[in-house]
Amino acid sequence: MSLFAPDITSANSPRQRAPLAERMRPRSLDEFFGQSHLLGAGKPLRLQIEHDDSASLIFWGPPGVGKTTLAKIIANVTSASFIEFSAVLSGIKEIKQVMVEAEKAADFGSRTILFVDEIHRFNKAQQDAFLPYVERGSIRLIGATTENPSFEINAALLSRCRVYTLRALEQPEIVALLQRALTDTERGLGTLHLSADEGVLETIASYSSGDARNALNALEVAAKLAEGRGDKTLTKAVAGEALQQRVLLYDKKGEQHYDVISALHKSVRNSDADAALYWLGRMLAAGEDAMYVARRIVRMAVEDIGLAAPEALNLCLSARDAMHFLGSPEGDLALAQAVVYLALAPKSNAVYTAYGAVLSDIESRPAEPVPLHLRNAPTKLMKELDYGKDYQYAHDVEGKVAAMECLPPSLADRRYYHPTHEGREKLLAQRMEEIARLREAKRK
Repeated sequence: MSLFAPDITSANSPRQRAPLAERMRPRSLDEFFGQSHLLGAGKPLRLQIEHDDSASLIFWGPPGVGKTTLAKIIANVTSASFIEFSAVLSGIKEIKQVMVEAEKAADFGSRTILFVDEIHRFNKAQQDAFLPYVERGSIRLIGATTENPSFEINAALLSRCRVYTLRALEQPEIVALLQRALTDTERGLGTLHLSADEGVLETIASYSSGDARNALNALEVAAKLAEGRGDKTLTKAVAGEALQQRVLLYDKKGEQHYDVISALHKSVRNSDADAALYWLGRMLAAGEDAMYVARRIVRMAVEDIGLAAPEALNLCLSARDAMHFLGSPEGDLALAQAVVYLALAPKSNAVYTAYGAVLSDIESRPAEPVPLHLRNAPTKLMKELDYGKDYQYAHDVEGKVAAMECLPPSLADRRYYHPTHEGREKLLAQRMEEIARLREAKRK
């Protein structure tokens, strides 16, 4: 049962006036679309629900995949009181009060499911407030989050919950959901007697990015447009008006932000210009800060292209400046140009690897003093202390390469930079070999 179960018998009830996505919310597992990896026959979450397992849960997944709906279905199946909070709108103080009351009710055999949407919005200290009640079984906590629980949920709380990952709905699942909403006379649009041209529902589904709520909202808008014009058929033109703009699954501060920039970087590294362009377009179309993208592209130039194509860095810096000067959408092309060039350029991470090895030695070894022959000697005392003694001025020796060692004694002859044979770095490798031969000859 739900503490907030509405009366749906009246045509003017809040339920009947609710948006289509709310009216079509599944009431049982049989009505639920998607998540077959969790809810199919014999799958873990279905077994837990059917066996009335009272363990607390964390549902992790993108928007519109059924996290809240599942929590309500579990409450209904297990005959538990359902109390819903949003971490965006509610404070931990309010939830604590409810948990205390639920604990008292538990003494009389009553069961309470406390559902907290966007649970990651509570900080780690606030999440600690749930621990004693979850441990004692006073409440059954079900948290929903779009963020990776490993990073956003207190480890102590996470260890006391089972985490289930919900996936974005597949296009056929959303089409089936839209078809049901179009024909359902009790909760859907069936009383309007609308039909849809071939491919219309697929178009709406493809633009929803796996979000059932967005798909149903778009269908409802399309239905209202058609009804207002006296049409009984949903056309692609009407669907296009309803959609306006594709809903992109992208959170500029969340995991999608890092996943998509990672996909862009790895596509460039793998010399896949088409994939790199696609991921760049995804970020920019979703409203990502173009200067953030520009900074990451500059990073790619120095990390993955390096000295194999040293002009790549200048090109990326120019693209950044063009973006700053032109803004979007004109400046987007400058970033696209840079991304394509990086993807097709010869690759080398030799400098990146070399610098990493340098930092490792600096971290793990003693900070040795600069060898005397490399020290500056601007005063008489310093000269008397042998500062600068035996220094060899490279311009005065044959080949401009002196025999002296420039690293501290414990790192003598250490090699950090190992150039590849890609692009211009091949010439640098040859030059390094030549320098090594000259130095060795002079030492002998």
